[in-house]
Amino acid sequence: MAASVESVEVDRPAAEVFAYVTDPSTFVEWQQGVVDGHLDTPGAPSVGAICRMTRRIGGTNRTSTSRLTCYDPPRQWAIEGLDGPIRAQVEVRVEALGEARSRVTISVDFTGHGIGALLVPLVIRRQAAREMPANMTALRTRLNATDGSA
Repeated sequence: MAASVESVEVDRPAAEVFAYVTDPSTFVEWQQGVVDGHLDTPGAPSVGAICRMTRRIGGTNRTSTSRLTCYDPPRQWAIEGLDGPIRAQVEVRVEALGEARSRVTISVDFTGHGIGALLVPLVIRRQAAREMPANMTALRTRLNATDGSA
């Protein structure tokens, strides 16, 4: 099974969409299982910045560390997992569809280390493939909110 890739179109300008979808502190608003996210480095994000994400998995909170590998606003953002038995590689692309509309495409894949090498192909990729459509629907709903509170 390959990476999970999903796209949605939203009624917001690309720069606004990019700022929201790549801010780890907003992940809790649209990604299943996320309870906290933040960049360790203050100021504007840059390649090499460290991202910490806490997810609720199996009734417990688990924190993972990733590194920002691509930062090209308002078009592309990517991270790679650095620790734990299951490490995510995530790529976000934002495409302007005029001045007030955008397409967001997110690709998620995983590498396994230790026990994770067994879990990635048997469980993790399938779980991500099930969650991605709901996450993208939640993202579209949030960004298309009429009050502009994305």
